[in-house]
Amino acid sequence: MSEPAAPTSVRASVVVGDDGVARCGWAANDAEYRRYHDEEWGRPLHDERALFEKLCLEGFQAGLSWITILRRRPAFRSAFAGFDVATVAPYTEADVTRLLGDERIIRHRGKIAATIGNARTTLALDESLADLIWSFAPAPRPQPLHDLAEVPAITPESTALSKELRSRGYRFVGPTTMYALMQSSGLVNDHVDGCHRAPTATAPTRSDAAR
Repeated sequence: MSEPAAPTSVRASVVVGDDGVARCGWAANDAEYRRYHDEEWGRPLHDERALFEKLCLEGFQAGLSWITILRRRPAFRSAFAGFDVATVAPYTEADVTRLLGDERIIRHRGKIAATIGNARTTLALDESLADLIWSFAPAPRPQPLHDLAEVPAITPESTALSKELRSRGYRFVGPTTMYALMQSSGLVNDHVDGCHRAPTATAPTRSDAAR
């Protein structure tokens, strides 16, 4: 049996994997990143529970790599009751202590407490969390970005969303974290030109990369 072909760069920001599919360069070499890139990142998400999960996990990611969070996501879901807001909101200090002893997750007291507090804040909203978050979605870009270097870390919309969420009582929702949430939940589509998930343009093939 022949060895699978190594990922091939079309350019620094786009890589064709051993499956012949062109992806954003950050998703080239890790199977879980590839799955996340293909199935989640940039796809519009409106489900309340899933959005609350993403909001919390983006907060846990602060200062860490996203792959660290992805690999621990099943453990986070177990620890936080599937991120069911009504179940997490009544957690007590005893639950914080329990979670601080759970080696499967990120044991950061502030982030654990923020997740519980954010659940309580979500329960108190007059509107849905989805409606609140999506009210800050920017207008779609007319064409995909060409290069990963063009992908912003912060935007006026993510800054405004951060400010609004903080005013409601949410924590660990800074502008950079909120832009990451916008990317992961499909408020923006930052797949670059050439990626098979880009908003427009035809994804290149391995033969294109060899030219």
